[in-house]
Amino acid sequence: MKDLHSGLDAWRFIIKSESEQRTVASYLPLILSAAGVLGVLPFMVLRYMQGEWVAAFVDSVIVAGFLGLGTYVYKTHRVRLASIAISCFCIAGVISTVYIVGPQQVYWAYPALMAVFYLVRPRIALVLSMITLGALIPRLMGNVDSHTLTTVLITIAVMSSFAFAFSVITNRQRDQLLQLASKDPLTGAGNRRSLDAKLDDVVNNRRRNGIAASMLLIDLDHFKKVNDVYGHRFGDQILKRITEIVNLRIRVTDSLYRIGGEEFVVVLEGQNAERAKHLAEQLRTLVHENELAPDRSVTISLGVAELVADETANDWMHRADEALYEAKRAGRNMTSIAN
Repeated sequence: MKDLHSGLDAWRFIIKSESEQRTVASYLPLILSAAGVLGVLPFMVLRYMQGEWVAAFVDSVIVAGFLGLGTYVYKTHRVRLASIAISCFCIAGVISTVYIVGPQQVYWAYPALMAVFYLVRPRIALVLSMITLGALIPRLMGNVDSHTLTTVLITIAVMSSFAFAFSVITNRQRDQLLQLASKDPLTGAGNRRSLDAKLDDVVNNRRRNGIAASMLLIDLDHFKKVNDVYGHRFGDQILKRITEIVNLRIRVTDSLYRIGGEEFVVVLEGQNAERAKHLAEQLRTLVHENELAPDRSVTISLGVAELVADETANDWMHRADEALYEAKRAGRNMTSIAN
């Protein structure tokens, strides 16, 4: 089974890629922590009032941990390490209260484990669930009747199994949604949304670390005529073949996106304009020599632009677009470098 994500990873993806949802989604970690605080706080106060100092101290640690970790996630959006820590707080809180207060506290295991299966990856949650069961059995044996012990253990095991299955199904649905959100359905290349996110990352990396980057803007020449002569289904096959040609030639650190009917973008990190032009010429030659259509030459025109200091993603894209149109005006099946 491939490495699965947690439900909170989905929140992290939303925060990163959906700026319009930040207002609501950014409060989610605080809500989760607040639920833990509100669940434990009344018992903490009551135990202080009753003089149960050890149990009250444990509750205080749990409340402080929820507040601290929730605030950390809310401010930094770094959820993975914090989610593991919150899960450990949940498990440690359940085990400690069962041992300190008594076996009647075992029912806190159900909401705690449900939270764990949301916060961390299914395999980690399953391990934590088994650790919880293993830690609770010695305290429950001899302190509750055999029927209650069996019922608690079976119901926790069944709940964990259902939570694990739900997490796996949720991961599959999440992967499908991410595929739809970031990939062009025809070619499998990245779509415009994922390109915008990539360009922002590259521009920010250029400003912080001075790492060079270049862009290839690719457009098929006279593609409408290909569709008119051979039909749109054949045209779709050509787009797929060009995607394959480009992907086979570019590096694993480079990325390909389809942003229009017959327009593609390749983002090259760590490459200056001269190297980018060399790659562009190789791609142009490969497409031309592959004889993608019978009795007709399929060619591409390319615009090359290197990212310059303090340039925005839109300005970078605009210069590449101008270079592409220069290649078109010069006769097509050509490569042009932006000024």
